[in-house]
Amino acid sequence: MSMQRRNLLARAAVLGLLGAASVAAHAQDYPVKPVTLVVSFSAGGNNDLRARQLGVPVGQLLKQTIVVDNKPGASGNIGHEFVSRAAGDGYTLGIGAMGPLAVNPTLFPKVNFNPKDFVPVVLIERAPLVLVTRVEKPFKTFKDVVAAAKAKPGALTIGNAGTGGAHHLSAELMEEAAGLELLGVPYKGGGPAATALLSGEIDMMFEQTYAALPSIQAGKTRALAVTSDKRLPSLPDVPTMAELGYPQVTVSNWLGVIAPKGTPKPVVAKLNAAFNQALADPALREKIAGPGNVVGGGSPEEFGAFIEAEGKRWSALIKAKNIRME
Repeated sequence: MSMQRRNLLARAAVLGLLGAASVAAHAQDYPVKPVTLVVSFSAGGNNDLRARQLGVPVGQLLKQTIVVDNKPGASGNIGHEFVSRAAGDGYTLGIGAMGPLAVNPTLFPKVNFNPKDFVPVVLIERAPLVLVTRVEKPFKTFKDVVAAAKAKPGALTIGNAGTGGAHHLSAELMEEAAGLELLGVPYKGGGPAATALLSGEIDMMFEQTYAALPSIQAGKTRALAVTSDKRLPSLPDVPTMAELGYPQVTVSNWLGVIAPKGTPKPVVAKLNAAFNQALADPALREKIAGPGNVVGGGSPEEFGAFIEAEGKRWSALIKAKNIRME
């Protein structure tokens, strides 16, 4: 090896060590200013609520303010695109959601970001759904739905909160798994769909558990099945779709924390530790689990593997069913 090449290698090694030392020092000092947490949906929704509930304790742990910034629009794509274009320095984070990260890249003709443009930080929660019908309807069990649907294919109606949402995709999975043909009725959001259910305009719908509970508890709707992997403490008498013989219909509408690509690993590790510590608080866990959600947590690698698996799952269904958002 020539002397010149040895000198070049030595310089590269020194620069590498200096770079690593700089990253480590950055992580040790981080954060030195407020951190922005972007929510890709409107204020008042579940993503926004969870961001604000976590922002206070995480900010206290990091000794900096967590500023929640709502950037709604295009089914969450606008906010996620904003985060994907931000500097990877740990000062812009996002609430990463099922739709933008696992569904929209296949559902939409064009999305201006790639799920790989983000660094996963931590899973916050998984929110299973519940299949509900109005109590006046003749369906006492899911078997009744199957029997009625097979007797008159295409006659039963099932509402959803819009194309490509967890409500819609859960119904598509259920139809495929049980061999049913239902008439899907899309609405502009979960609220209008729930109103249609209560008025008798539709026969049934999959609804987020936390949103469905008040009507169930008031005796206005009947829960037929849940999409969680095991029975929910908030609905202990309601079977899971897996118990009924349809394990494919195990679905959660999930969210977590993401950072732009290039965010240093030591910074991600510091954020992960802070969010995990906040999620361990009993009061916050009750706010998440009480309405029927499942508390997240875990490592960035686990969240990354989860996002990848969810992307493959929903992409396959969307392509098989030829579902498109025009």
